[in-house]
Amino acid sequence: MSTTTVETSSAVTKQSSAGAPPRKAVRRGKRSPGASLASHGILIVASLIALFPVAWLVFLSLGPDKDDYLHPGRIWHKMTFDNYSFVLQHTNFFDWLKSSLIVSLGTTVIGVLVAATTGYAVSRMRFPGYKKLMWVLLVTQMFPIAVLIVPMYQILSDLGLIDSYLGLILVYCSTAVPYSAWLLKGYFDTIPFEIDEAGRVDGLTPFGTFARLILPLAKPGLAVAAFYTFITAFGEVAFASTFMLDDTKYTFAVGLQSFISEHDAQRNLMAATAVLIAIPVSLFFYLVQKNLVTGLTAGGTKG
Repeated sequence: MSTTTVETSSAVTKQSSAGAPPRKAVRRGKRSPGASLASHGILIVASLIALFPVAWLVFLSLGPDKDDYLHPGRIWHKMTFDNYSFVLQHTNFFDWLKSSLIVSLGTTVIGVLVAATTGYAVSRMRFPGYKKLMWVLLVTQMFPIAVLIVPMYQILSDLGLIDSYLGLILVYCSTAVPYSAWLLKGYFDTIPFEIDEAGRVDGLTPFGTFARLILPLAKPGLAVAAFYTFITAFGEVAFASTFMLDDTKYTFAVGLQSFISEHDAQRNLMAATAVLIAIPVSLFFYLVQKNLVTGLTAGGTKG
């Protein structure tokens, strides 16, 4: 009796299952069409918000008059590239470009080299005070620029480095190295220590192991540190305007101030110059973009 009942119920279940439409299996981790549409919509809106200031700056740079930013609708009928030609021909634009590249690239090379060796030493070597060293580097980032300008000016004056590229490069390194050292230390922690041991077995010195084995593996982290250092030096204003006295040695950030005086502000020329300034930064970003995303995320996986 009970056997018949069980068989009957089993048969009914099979029939109902056979009659019902099969459910579409959803792979684990795969989003539904609605979720994908919503995420794409949010990303599109975020992209437009991020691109709007850049597009607006380019649009204002095409206005021939300095007060066109007050009436942007009028620019449509009189767009011109005269602002760009004026900046390139009648200002110290190329002097500013040379100074910015010298200072930014010099800071990047020296700063990343010092930060990489510091981060590697703290990551691999256990010398007295190695933990305190990283905290000291962190503390140096807590001082505002207004507090640092006077003592740094005195130091550079005593060394004869006022109005020199080297002096400005050293000042920028003092602000970029601490952060880059922390960044690279976290990245070096993700590289297995066995690689260092293999280098020693092959007869490499500690510096040889660092240069020939570790640095090639740390390219993503180095790319992030280089990009941060370059941007920091390229866009800094306070130190450059204080320590550089010759207007031919101004960087771009300081050169922009020449378009503003007490009684006048040539905002159309500022906009055109700002667009031109973005070109070197974009080129540098293009060179390091392959390793940039990997380096931004890898340093947080260990340590």
